Amino acid sequence: MNPPAGPAPSVGFVSLGCPKNLVDSERILTQLRAEGYELASDYAESDIVVVNTCGFIDAAVQESLDTIGEALQENGKVIVTGCLGKRDEEIREVHPNVLAITGPHEYESVMEQIHTYLPPPHDPFSSLVPPQGVKLTPKHYAYLKISEGCNHSCSFCIIPSLRGKLVSRPIGEVLREAQTLVEGGVRELLVVSQDTSAYGVDTKYRSELWKGGIIQTRIRDLARELGELQAWIRLHYVYPYPHVDDLIPLMADGHILPYLDMPLQHGSERILKSMKRPAATEKVQDRISRWREMCPDLTLRSTFIVGFPGETEDDFEQLLDFIAEAQLDRVGCFTYSPVEGATANELPGAVPEEVKEERLQRFMELQAGISAEKLQRKIGSRQIVLVDEVHPELVVARSEADAPEIDGNVLIEGGWDLAPGDFVEVEVTSASEHDLYAVPVTE
Repeated sequence: MNPPAGPAPSVGFVSLGCPKNLVDSERILTQLRAEGYELASDYAESDIVVVNTCGFIDAAVQESLDTIGEALQENGKVIVTGCLGKRDEEIREVHPNVLAITGPHEYESVMEQIHTYLPPPHDPFSSLVPPQGVKLTPKHYAYLKISEGCNHSCSFCIIPSLRGKLVSRPIGEVLREAQTLVEGGVRELLVVSQDTSAYGVDTKYRSELWKGGIIQTRIRDLARELGELQAWIRLHYVYPYPHVDDLIPLMADGHILPYLDMPLQHGSERILKSMKRPAATEKVQDRISRWREMCPDLTLRSTFIVGFPGETEDDFEQLLDFIAEAQLDRVGCFTYSPVEGATANELPGAVPEEVKEERLQRFMELQAGISAEKLQRKIGSRQIVLVDEVHPELVVARSEADAPEIDGNVLIEGGWDLAPGDFVEVEVTSASEHDLYAVPVTE
């Protein structure tokens, strides 16, 4: 029987939150395209709208609720999924007219609800999507999610209650996805999870057959195999466990990018214990020093929280001392924000908002000086960069030290015959607080 005539049903999609959420969105969008749905670019063109929400901090919750409200006002038919979906009563209290609510990574439930309110035009037996699926990132880079959930119980975080305990994806499945992405034109794979260095712990590092040999479900083996692909491999959310030492030789020999994103959160052992984080800052400093000896080009990125309940001026000074000694390359910092359901809400010693903001400013001033000095040292160096955007008088690229959207850029002034996804060698001519300026090497 031929499919009914007329336009295919269209779905609008809004994806909020972190890269892990983005990967969830991409999986749903891929399934939608496989089943023949059209993807609409605005509310007016959509037969139904899906909002993939974030529920990590209060600001994210409010953004999600506002987005749901906007979708309801502009379209009227809205399905909610994602982390905030775990709090369906809170959503329905504000927006009682949403059609359905599902939780994070509940792909099948989302599709079932879409089928209920907007039946598919046909069964997904014909190839309507590229092998790598539908991506929300530019074509030349993609996020590769290797696990769900987290086994930590950090007092400021509710991720385990939203996404559950650690569940590692089979390593063969991850490697096949990575290979398909690279074959589809991806030039950089950004490895993400809630705790990348814990990959395989839940499976007791189960062994699998891969390319005629045995490979273990652990981050070292995964990174080694990913490094065989013709793409940059960048690791995010890597906690500084001892076995992370095994990754540094892979970075030193150029197998994977010399880049580690480590969410350290603080430099005071007392506050780290209150956060229920590993509280051995001296060991972290020692490990960082050892890593840099093994791989001098290593770029270290981290995030920190100031104004955590009970944080004294002495605790904050210890954090500044930690930052001054660690000399991290890229740093993000946030003031503490209470999260509904987090045990940190019950801790005494709430820090006034004006004190939080003052400490944040002092922190960022210190780090800005460190970052600017590190970038100044790169003037005159030659580097391979990956092109992100090409404009008539400017090319925006990134070096090995720059993750998309969160780090700096390498800016190449002038019109050049380049395209997004190209690799080009440049010479750095100047630097600002966050970005490098360069010219292509033509000799």
